[in-house]
Amino acid sequence: MGGNRQIFEEVDAQQREQMPPQGGLIDRGQRGARRGIRLWLMILFALVVVMIAVGGLTRLTDSGLSITEWRPVTGALPPMSEADWQSEFEKYKNIPQFELQHSWMELEDFKVIYWWEWGHRQLGRVIGLVWALGFFGFLVARRIPPGWTGRLLLLGALGGTQGAIGWWMVASGLGDGMIAVASYRLATHLGLAFVILGLIAWYAMLLSRPERDLIQARRNRERKLFSLGTGWMHFAFLQILLGALVAGIDAGRSYTDWPLMAGGVLPPDMMDLSPWWRNFFENPGTVQFIHRVVGYVLLIYGVVVLVAARRSPNGATRRAFTLAFVALLAQVVLGIATVMTVAPWQMAISHQVLGVILWVLILRARFAAAYPVASSIRGGATA
Repeated sequence: MGGNRQIFEEVDAQQREQMPPQGGLIDRGQRGARRGIRLWLMILFALVVVMIAVGGLTRLTDSGLSITEWRPVTGALPPMSEADWQSEFEKYKNIPQFELQHSWMELEDFKVIYWWEWGHRQLGRVIGLVWALGFFGFLVARRIPPGWTGRLLLLGALGGTQGAIGWWMVASGLGDGMIAVASYRLATHLGLAFVILGLIAWYAMLLSRPERDLIQARRNRERKLFSLGTGWMHFAFLQILLGALVAGIDAGRSYTDWPLMAGGVLPPDMMDLSPWWRNFFENPGTVQFIHRVVGYVLLIYGVVVLVAARRSPNGATRRAFTLAFVALLAQVVLGIATVMTVAPWQMAISHQVLGVILWVLILRARFAAAYPVASSIRGGATA
């Protein structure tokens, strides 16, 4: 042997080329599972996005109360005969929405809104089935990476909870004098959908890189920018909930001038309801005003975050925050246009879908700050 090696001596290039790649115990035996689980999560992600869009269209078409019972299993089958259709129509005729709003409907009209709601619920069943097949498949095959069983099980638990909350929401619209679901229950339902979507996206991002790379990247976490991104995420989530309150009472169609409301800074009937707290949930002027103001503040906060992100030494992080801000700016413009055009369904659903895109892009920017991909000297990216 030659002389003793120094403790930090470089292994020569030839030896390095001959050495097999070492992923470490963290990744060994789990590469295929991580890739497969990420693909499964991306399928779930796409289904949840479609579910949010279909849910929005179900609300915009006043279809959500067309099925007046919660039958998680037997409800998977639609009416199979004319007698079955007539039976479902008779049930719908007994709720206030039909009596007060849709008394003009014939059976063929009812079928249109029934299919929207049935499709919405059916999609929920499909999502549950895809989750169950994937989770138990990976579990039986023992291909779930260490520490991931609880996370993936949480998605299923939240999905089941979402189904129960969906019925809790629908039930609120079946009571006396109700022609729509309670807005705060709609906000709860939509909010949980965004939580589930956010978790799926975050898990998919974690699985997009080997565990050893994440551990190394976490040491370089941009803590200030990560904190700003976390605040941005929570702020955007608040605005999503407020948007659901606006949608729940059609507040977006109440005041259609901008930047004023009925010619003034404040709507004229902000505190007309009694008790006073009902105005924050049921008064269209108050709810729309709060949604507008929070939107302005969110945009200002986004500018602050963008300025901070531009100082990041990592190009991927800068680009992630810039893209999220562009989406925020587009969402504000689209929101204003939606109000000024009296919220036609095409604009309203576009506003909701762009909200989904914005939410995911903010999460992506936050992830970039938490696990930065360092820029090399030549301007490229290094893991």
